[in-house]
Amino acid sequence: MQAFRKKFIPAVFGLFCLAAAPLASAERLKELASIQGVRQNQLLGYGLVVGLDGSGDQTTQTPFTVQSVINMLQGMGVNMPPGTNLQLKNVAAVMVTASLPPFAQPGQTVDVTVSSMGNAKSLRGGTLLMTPLKGADGQIYGMAQGNVLVGGVGAAAGGSKTQVNHLSVGRISAGATVERAVPTSLGQGDSIHLELNETDFSTASRVVEAINKNFGPGTAAARDGRVIRVRAPVDSDERVSFLGALESLNVTPAQMAAKVILNARTGSVVMNQAVTLEDCAVSHGNLSVVIHSEPVISQPAPFSGGQTVVAQSSQIDIKKEPGQVLMLKGGASLADVVKALNAIGATPQDLLAILQAMKAAGSLRAELEII
Repeated sequence: MQAFRKKFIPAVFGLFCLAAAPLASAERLKELASIQGVRQNQLLGYGLVVGLDGSGDQTTQTPFTVQSVINMLQGMGVNMPPGTNLQLKNVAAVMVTASLPPFAQPGQTVDVTVSSMGNAKSLRGGTLLMTPLKGADGQIYGMAQGNVLVGGVGAAAGGSKTQVNHLSVGRISAGATVERAVPTSLGQGDSIHLELNETDFSTASRVVEAINKNFGPGTAAARDGRVIRVRAPVDSDERVSFLGALESLNVTPAQMAAKVILNARTGSVVMNQAVTLEDCAVSHGNLSVVIHSEPVISQPAPFSGGQTVVAQSSQIDIKKEPGQVLMLKGGASLADVVKALNAIGATPQDLLAILQAMKAAGSLRAELEII
């Protein structure tokens, strides 16, 4: 007997992120804003990983790996005879990525990530050969080389295969050496600019007020809801000390906007602590359709000339759970909302429909965003 169950509302378990409703607390200005011009720069390079235990690229499907090996050997003075068919099993073509931190100087090291771009089965145990890392301007800012550390493991034999974690991406700690510094200026003249992580006029106003209170009136002025101009000492030593004190300044940010994030693909529902409700009533019920299919074999009588026929006998049962109506009072906090929705047995997929209906009815005091 083969059973197949379909539900009108799928009972799919998702992530329902809950948070208590604490009052807004003071945070360091370093966590709320960044200094304009002080930023990371992405680096990218193409290289080869060698020393793989037969888990490298299949050269028939990744000809660029063979071409890269030939070019590398020619650069080392090894000339391959024309028409040589290389069968490489221990080499993989990879892309190497890294982030160059601000104020990095030549000789310092950064971590790199090595990712296979061919069909290599694993990079475990491989060694990355010297790979130039270039910035967006095409200039070389670092050189990467070292042993690749892969966090996964896998095995295959007799047509069976097992794998734990990802084997085609690895990491090299301190695997790249900075060769060129990126000029970084801490503002022009006697001022710098702070950029809030999120645009918020209330938070920008509070930051200006806190800076002027600690460093004197007129030190800071908001240009808009994100950028704040701050007067800073011209001398480099004094400016560094001033920025250190500025980043350690405690500021109480404005209360975040109420928002509910719905992921329609996974059924995830995420709310922040500012979500509240107006008075509303919610009804909830599930409809289940169960189909039982059983094969029926019909055989003809002996010497009748008939043929054996296989048919399906199906039985369909429809079950509907009784609906429940729950009253939600206005002004409910997030904890009350969660407790009420759990009381009626709502799954994450149910919440997608329930919250959308609440928003349409004007009962949900939050911005609803579907991703």
